[in-house]
Amino acid sequence: METTISARGRAVRLAATLIAGVLLLAGTLWGSDDHFPFGPFLMYAGVNPPNEPAPDPRIEGTTLDGVVIQLGEKQTGLRRAEVEGQQESFVKEPSRLQEVVDAYNRRNPQGPTLSEIRYVMREHEIKTSRPTGKWHDEILATWKVPR
Repeated sequence: METTISARGRAVRLAATLIAGVLLLAGTLWGSDDHFPFGPFLMYAGVNPPNEPAPDPRIEGTTLDGVVIQLGEKQTGLRRAEVEGQQESFVKEPSRLQEVVDAYNRRNPQGPTLSEIRYVMREHEIKTSRPTGKWHDEILATWKVPR
């Protein structure tokens, strides 16, 4: 059975296609990852050269006992992309790390108390596109948790 589309149906489909095309173009030129599905998806836009370190941003906390714990999604409820998206603001204003402390405390009311929190960039060493197992950490921001 063959179906034909009315002139109005074709016009609606053409308009929807044009609108989606304009949104994709605008998102590509001026958008950010927050404009999904019309943003440029910058997180996938590049690749590291085969012998340059691979960055691995992370947030670490130090408990009152001096134990260092990693504060990932399981501990804070914050997705990695959410945290990475705030990197510049954490560096400019380390007190914003208190938001991560608050998220940790809400999720772990009986967990160890944090005395300090750090935004750390771990650089994994890469040789010929393979990890070597070596890394070094650079602390980009530190916040002493007020008591």
